[in-house]
This record gives sequence, C-alpha cells and structure tokens, in this order.
Amino acid sequence: MSQHADRPFDPEQGRRPRPAPGHPHQGHTQPNRRPAPRAYGPSGWRAPGAPFPGPPFPGPPVPGPVSPPVPPTASDATSGVLWAFVPFITLGYGTPFSFLYAAIRRGSWGLGATAAGYGAGTAAVLTLMQSGNAALTVLGSFVAILLWLAGTGHAFAVRTSVFRREAPRNRQNERAIEYAKYRRMLREEARALAADDPALARELRIGRPDAPRSYDDGGLVDVNGAPREIIEALPGMTPEMAERVVRRREEHGGFVSAEEMAVDADIPADVLPLMADYTIFLR
Repeated sequence: MSQHADRPFDPEQGRRPRPAPGHPHQGHTQPNRRPAPRAYGPSGWRAPGAPFPGPPFPGPPVPGPVSPPVPPTASDATSGVLWAFVPFITLGYGTPFSFLYAAIRRGSWGLGATAAGYGAGTAAVLTLMQSGNAALTVLGSFVAILLWLAGTGHAFAVRTSVFRREAPRNRQNERAIEYAKYRRMLREEARALAADDPALARELRIGRPDAPRSYDDGGLVDVNGAPREIIEALPGMTPEMAERVVRRREEHGGFVSAEEMAVDADIPADVLPLMADYTIFLR
C-alpha cells in the first residue's frame, strides 16, 4: 500500500494536504508542479493549412495530400454504345424498344414520342410485308431498310444525352462537405439542448472548449463564459473586438443574443453573420 494512502484528498486544492510538522510523512511531500499552459482553440476551428480534427464520425477529412479527381466509370459509356447498336443488330425491329428504354431512363416525353413513331413505322412495315401483294412487299422492304438505317443513326446521335457522363468527383472535397454538415448538425443539437435544459448545457460545458469535457458541440463558443482567447478565435473577430466583448459582459453580466452583443460591444454589421453560427449565450 502507498505510504500516502492515509492522507485524505482535498478536492478544493486538487491534491493531498501537506502534513503538519512532526508528521512522519512530512519529509516525503512532493513539490507543487505548475500545469503546462493550455493551448486554447475552439473545437471545430483550425488554423489555415492545419489538418482537420478527428471527430467520432465515419470518414472525416484526414490530413494528407488531396485525392485526385475520380473519373467517371466506364460502365455508362459501354452501356451507351451497346444501346445504340440495338437498332442495327435487330435490323431496326428493336428500335422502338430501345427508344422506350431511353425515354424511361431520362424521363423524356420527346423520346417517348420517338419510340411511339418508330413503333408505328415498324407496325406498318410488318403490315406491308404480310399483305401478299408484291408491290406492297417491296415497299415494305424499302421502308424497313430506311427505318433500320435511320434508327441506328438516330440512336448514336442521342446516345450521349441518354447516357450522360457525370462530372469528375473529388473524394476529399466530398468528405470535407460531409464533415462540415456533420459539425453544423452538432451545433444545432447543442443549441436545442441548451434551450431545453440550460443547467445540463453548463454541466456538459457546451461552448467551453477551454474546459475538460467529452461532449462535442460542433465548435460552439459560449460568449458569456469563454475566455478572451476563445472569443478572439471566432471568425471575423479581432483582439480589440474580443476585448470589448469581455469588458461589456463583465459590466452587464453577459449577453442574450448575438445582436445584443453586436450593439453593446460595437461589433461591425458585416462581422456578425460570420460568427453568429458559432456563438451561444448561456446565462
């Protein structure tokens, strides 16, 4: 057992009290150690060029080189070529079905009307071919060849509009957007919690990134309680404005909204929208 086990813990001082003179453990006290200064910085904020913090969220942005754009997959391009060859392979008889598929895929009434027109032409060809009249049979064959060539050329002409190539995507940008939306959702949830239960919000230290905590509020800053260094880190804030905010809250006991803070602390109107999304005012 430790030789200091019999010394009670003093929660006010954060350490065990120094033994009285003559106590057997008097010579074994350890010198007070000043804690290292804490590097302030609101959660959700980072200096330009610094890597993103790692939240408990699947797939946040990570430091490292930017991922190259992801080119479109070749599946759509291949499907488009095969689709355009359907009228040619089927001697024109599959053209109505091919354009009907295109109309459904793109939700186009124009392509639907085209499919109906090719369907009517194909029905007319079949009627002429089965009439038993030699002249009508020749006419039907001629019309069938025209529909065959016209349908094939038409399919290749509209292939790129039916099977559009998607713009290249950048995975790093997509993950950054998802991360920003996630942080915004955390801020909204923290504000709702603070509105319903201010005491719980203070216990969770919402808006206090300078204090030890486990609750992630998405980068909120409690203007009524956070130190000047935290307030100064808000977007658009300057050291002079942060000093005025701290001085006015000490004189009047805090603010109730960003608008009141802007008026009392003489915050420029163009700065207020920049910081409004990251501020909260707990009383």
